[in-house]
Amino acid sequence: MGGRTRRQESGPVDEYIASFPTDVRAKLEALRKVIREAAPEADETISYGMPTFKLHGNLVHFAAYERHIGFYPTPSAMEAFEGELSKYKRSKGAVQFPLDGPLPLALVRRMVEFRVKENLALAKGGGRTRIT
Repeated sequence: MGGRTRRQESGPVDEYIASFPTDVRAKLEALRKVIREAAPEADETISYGMPTFKLHGNLVHFAAYERHIGFYPTPSAMEAFEGELSKYKRSKGAVQFPLDGPLPLALVRRMVEFRVKENLALAKGGGRTRIT
């Protein structure tokens, strides 16, 4: 599998990323790398037409658009990091990182770590993980 863990089914994600111009690809790869580091046990797939990481349910999604990269960490993470996200366009469960600026990779890492803890706690408690 060329250095990838067995839990990362990356073929479709590689294809998704490869479909963008070089500068956007670089940002998507950087985002993907941070997510993988923060959630090494997560499965990587395509869901809702975008790269998705799953760990006891959906963890986070991301997607590239004409002027931004959308990051979808669920409403709970959006609330938990509301102050740090205030300078970005956002909705209840998503944030837009403009393509003409740097990605806040340290923030993304903390958000993914938050989601990992959240999903693991939900799984441990025997409750259903939320569908996002």
